Amino acid sequence: MSQPVIIALDFSSEKEVTNFLTPFEGENLYVKVGMELFYSTGPALIEKLKDRGHNVFLDLKLHDIPNTVNKAMKALARLDIDIVNVHAAGGSAMMKAAREGLEAGTAAGTTRPKLIAVTQLTSTTEEMMQNELRIQGSLESTVKGYAQLAEASGLDGVVCSSLEVPLIKEACQSSFITVTPGIRLAGDAVGDQKRVTTPEQARKLGSWGIVVGRSITGSADPKTAYEKVLREWECQS
Repeated sequence: MSQPVIIALDFSSEKEVTNFLTPFEGENLYVKVGMELFYSTGPALIEKLKDRGHNVFLDLKLHDIPNTVNKAMKALARLDIDIVNVHAAGGSAMMKAAREGLEAGTAAGTTRPKLIAVTQLTSTTEEMMQNELRIQGSLESTVKGYAQLAEASGLDGVVCSSLEVPLIKEACQSSFITVTPGIRLAGDAVGDQKRVTTPEQARKLGSWGIVVGRSITGSADPKTAYEKVLREWECQS
């Protein structure tokens, strides 16, 4: 599946996930399982989502010493996930170890999950990055630098704001993917996100795939909201 709309399953229980997915019965979705849901339900939910035909982005943002990340990725590869991620701030050695772990854990004859790196969270502003994270320079230059480091470390792409996609497309190979959260339908509340775009803007900026949470999961009619996002993303009237 190329250029996906990835639905962020920001729930805390399997029951909530089941209730949310019921209206989508029979559809093959691309979904994101983050820390809250994975830590609440464990790997069993991933298996159930895959059995129902869904693609899974496991969003755990690993960031630890290379050996620990290597072993963790080796274990996660056995879950038959489609995308998994690390923090680029962990450095090149850690990112290379993550890829090696994924390759070692992927069953023979199957495709290794895509491995992407978080550049800067879409809740981060330049002021916060400089004053609190103590990273000097502009936010754009930092994101670009992390993307180049991730590519040089053998990763498949990065997580970034859609606003930074053009910079990354200039700096990296065309095959290097950009997964962009911070997506909202026009008029929806931004919440804790700072670097935000609509699905249409993300498409025009060149995002490979978008992650949409509250604009869908917080809607009174999630299926209709999803279809609206899809139409914008696929440039349909």
